[in-house]
Parts: sequence; C-alpha cells; structure tokens
Amino acid sequence: MEQKNRFKNGYEFNRIINGCWQLSAEHCLQGQLDIDDAIYAFHRLKDEGFTTFDCADIYTGVEEILGRFVNELKSSGNYREEDIQIHTKFVPDKSVLPVINREYTEKIVDRSLMRMHREAIDTIQFHWWDFDIPGYIDAALDLVELQKKGKIRNIGMCNMDTKRLRELLDAGIDIVSNQAQYSCFDRRPERELLEFSREHGIQTFCYGTLAGGFLDERYIGVEYKAPETRSQVKYMQVIEDTLTWDGLQKLLLLLKDIADEHGVRIANVATQYILRQDGVGAVMVGTRNSKHIDSNLATLRFDLTQQDMDAISSFLAQYPNLEGDCYWLERTSPRYMGIILTDLNKE
Repeated sequence: MEQKNRFKNGYEFNRIINGCWQLSAEHCLQGQLDIDDAIYAFHRLKDEGFTTFDCADIYTGVEEILGRFVNELKSSGNYREEDIQIHTKFVPDKSVLPVINREYTEKIVDRSLMRMHREAIDTIQFHWWDFDIPGYIDAALDLVELQKKGKIRNIGMCNMDTKRLRELLDAGIDIVSNQAQYSCFDRRPERELLEFSREHGIQTFCYGTLAGGFLDERYIGVEYKAPETRSQVKYMQVIEDTLTWDGLQKLLLLLKDIADEHGVRIANVATQYILRQDGVGAVMVGTRNSKHIDSNLATLRFDLTQQDMDAISSFLAQYPNLEGDCYWLERTSPRYMGIILTDLNKE
C-alpha cells in the first residue's frame, strides 16, 4: 500500500497520520505521559517517512509538544518547513459560537502558529459544536481570508456531516479534507458521507479506527474491562450500541485469523480495512510513544485480499450501525454528549 496521498491541489500527506490526541492532558485517566519518548517517536517516524502529524488547538499541551519537536529539527541545521506536515484544528468553544468573529479566529490561528513555531498551518480543520447556532459558514469564510494572508495552506473540516459539507461548498469554500470517526464499529460514513466527499474531491481522514486500542490481541477472551482512557470511554459506548462485547470477541478472532495469514497484528488489519474503503484519504493512528512505529510500518507492508475485505464486511453487516450521519449522535444524544468537553479553547 502506498505511504503517501495527495489533495486535489497536489499537497502531499501520509496515509497513516501521526495522531497526537493521546498526548493531551485530558486523555489519560491513569498513568503519566513520557513526553521525551513521544518526541523521540516523532523523530523516528519522520525518518521512516511518516511526516504528517495531527493535533488540535484544544488538545491541551499538544501544539506545544509539536513546537518542541519543530525546534529540535531547526536546531539540527537541516530543517525545511515542508519536511513535515502539521494539521491542527480550529475548534471554537461552544460558549463562543454565538459571538465568534474574524478577530477571535485570527487570534486562535496565530496562537497555534506561535505554539508550533510554524510559518503557516498546513491544514486547518474546522469543527463547530452545534449547528443550531448560526455562524459556521461565516467562520469558515474567515479561515479563507486567513488563507489568503498566508497563515493557512489548506482548509479542511472536522466532524462535518454531508449536509454541512454541501452548504460550505456552496458558499465557495475549497474544502480538501474532513475528519470523521470511522471504524469496524462506527460505520456511519458509509451511509452517504464517503460517497459525497469522494465526488467533490474531499479526502476523508478517519479517527477512532482502532477504537482507543480495543482492536488488539490483548482483549481476546477478556470479559468486560473498564476503560483506561477517555477515548476508551467514548468507544465503549460505540461498542455497546453496535457489536456489543460479545460481538467484539468474535470480530477479534476473525481479524486475528486474517492477521496471522499475513504475519501482522489485528491493529494492522483493522487499519488497512478502513484505509481501503473508497474515499478514505488517511487514517489517524495514535502516537503516544515509540512502541507504535513498527506497527505503522507493518500496516503498509502487506495487502488485504478481496476475500479478506469481504469476510470482514460480511461479518459487520450482521450488526447494527450507529444512527445518523457523521457526529450526529455526539451533537444530539445526551449519552454521547455527556463525555465531550466543549470549552477547552480559552484564549
């Protein structure tokens, strides 16, 4: 499988993007992060060709960690800004949405640039918490103005459903990508989002593909286990409403059989299964430490057969999918909304 992909404008990025949410202060429920090891992992990933990093302005401390990485690259004396790609998000607080303006937006973008020590944001990914609050088209148009000023190279979206993507395109916004939760458990993008995005040249960037680590050999034969991170709390809800824990056990056995045939692990099969879906541009894989580097390499060094793909899709078809389009439940269901923090982007 190819390691790189491109937007319609020629901008190049990795098909496996180094996801950095796991480095945020809000992620871990127990234990401590080893930031030095994370930075070491960043250097190794870059050396192996995994040069695209994903973060957000609301991932507390993460833009600063990437800024430290950038400074280390600069100090090496062999650094060009284009050597790595950093995608961050613009996620205005829910409480700010009614009064958001261009001044606020530019302040947040400037803050991200300062934190990351970058001349421009390679791809900004815009998220809006509540579509009942007007203003998201105007806010996106403000990002276009910042793009014209050279502060942003590409404009993407985050958790935008099909209806909102259509509205933003109709407003004349050149959208290159959209982040969406997509995994063997959460197949909502398959309803219409993937097809619409593909037709309009929008690359779908998938997160949650490994469900916070539940798609791993260590969960085979294990009875229900309490979530260890905030992401696992989130994905446990998805598992409960789709496959259930019993279905997860059956899926893990199926994925392990396929993985054994190719000499890889369950995570590699689950990741490549999503990567091979038509319209998927990249998958975000969490990069909390150096242990995951070899796994990223392994995902690209084999090819699932059509028989493998059919076996997985046939199995999943036996189970219900989540309701609605991309991020619909997270905006409308008190149960799903209850674990989401919507005011982390303080100026």
